[in-house]
Amino acid sequence: MIAAQQVVERALAEAARLGKADETIVMVNDSSDAALRWANNSMTTNGVSVRRDTTVISVVRRGDRAHMASLTSSEVDPSVIPALVAASQEAALAAPEARDAAPPLPASDAPADWDAPIPATDVEVFGGVADALTRGFRGSDMLYGYARHILETTFLATSGGLRRRYTQPTGSVEINAKRGGGSAWAGTNTPDFVDVPIDSMLEELSTRLEWAARSIELPAGRYETILPPSAVADLMIYLSWSMDGRGAQEGRTAFSAPGGGTRVGEKLTDLPLTVYSDPNAPGLECTPFVRAAYSDETVSVFDNGMDIGRVDWIRDGTINALRYPRAAAAEFGVPVAVAADNLLMTGGTDSLADMIAGTERGLLLTTLWYIRTVDPTVLLLTGLTRDGVYLIEDGEVRGAVNNFRFNESPLDLLRRVTQAGISEMTLPREWGDSATRAAMPSLRIPDFHMSSVSQAQ
Repeated sequence: MIAAQQVVERALAEAARLGKADETIVMVNDSSDAALRWANNSMTTNGVSVRRDTTVISVVRRGDRAHMASLTSSEVDPSVIPALVAASQEAALAAPEARDAAPPLPASDAPADWDAPIPATDVEVFGGVADALTRGFRGSDMLYGYARHILETTFLATSGGLRRRYTQPTGSVEINAKRGGGSAWAGTNTPDFVDVPIDSMLEELSTRLEWAARSIELPAGRYETILPPSAVADLMIYLSWSMDGRGAQEGRTAFSAPGGGTRVGEKLTDLPLTVYSDPNAPGLECTPFVRAAYSDETVSVFDNGMDIGRVDWIRDGTINALRYPRAAAAEFGVPVAVAADNLLMTGGTDSLADMIAGTERGLLLTTLWYIRTVDPTVLLLTGLTRDGVYLIEDGEVRGAVNNFRFNESPLDLLRRVTQAGISEMTLPREWGDSATRAAMPSLRIPDFHMSSVSQAQ
């Protein structure tokens, strides 16, 4: 196994030697992944895995047309590089015309840390978490959970001289607590496992289990509902994934306007809610350039290495932008807009405690799960509540109620929201494996649709 930087240069040299492609993009991702698990108030397993993925993208240009192929290998033996490059070039020669073709990006100097050693994580990163959990294990609640930390370093280079490097830290902690027949969940994201608030998470779990000591049965229906940050994150992340510009322009999505065009400029709410992605968001920093092993309607391999900036997808309650790679943006005459690997919402000023205190009668959720699409043309989703639904009466939580299946559109929720809380870092429960970095407020929905009672525990 050789250094990732050497893999990049060897692949580019082999591509030049073969000479069957006009352009070559090479991307190498080196990652180390540490995990810690616990159950029944005892640590169970921990370990570290490492992985390397090498992607070779070949571009063949014929006049104003381009043909592209992308091949990825997880082999670490450098002897496979020539075969990977050759296969990529042969596939590009036989590929159909690429609809997302765009001009090559200009050369750039290699970053100052291009040749620096690649950082790695280890289970020692969980030291503070493990110490705090050990104290929690002495209590009466049964604790279960999982902590994970990933360090992924990306090297991206093109035959035209562009060079980019970035190390992405990703971390999360999830804790389930059980008491009697009650179950509660808390989770957080963290880039470095410094000052993870385990003690306050355990206090929150204990409070929720105290609420669950009283069980209340409620029927399906529409309820005034407070969605906490984790639940809001799951819904808003799905919303952001659905904001592809081409689909909207072609009349295939919930962001298509009647009669043609898109809903950009449409006012959703009078609340000053802004939903945005930003690679430089404090505490949620992420890769500041495009790194794509394949193309879809929201990202293009031809844009690999392009800078990503802040994009306000919804600004002050109004739909402001949709996702467009360079080719689609040129086709439809709109600005390029590529999402960073995080999502934030701002615009509220109230604490969750204040929102509960201001509720005459309603529900407080914990998390959502098993979210699936019912109708993409209106962005109607279905899913289940999980690990705690609580009844609020006269500003106080009275007990836990049964779980529900819900049917809702995040787009419609933004049209109906009546109150937003303070934005805070959170971990989406459903999408936490692929979209860890989020900061969201709590939202009050006056008529959240609990379509049926669920037997899920």
